[in-house]
Amino acid sequence: MKTRIKEYRAKYDMTQEDLGKIVGVRRETIGFLEKGKYNPSLKLAHAISKALNVKIDDLFLFEEDE
Repeated sequence: MKTRIKEYRAKYDMTQEDLGKIVGVRRETIGFLEKGKYNPSLKLAHAISKALNVKIDDLFLFEEDE
């Protein structure tokens, strides 16, 4: 899964650590999400989208199975 977390963080001049503190996860987790190496729980996806003021569907891009 691809994300636009980094792009939206930049709009708010927010670091990975800043976002992690807001949503209750470590900076590394935000980094893994941005690199597509970790799929968030629905609860975490909702918290991140709320923190960045964006719809979940606009933040997380689901790739079709090939």
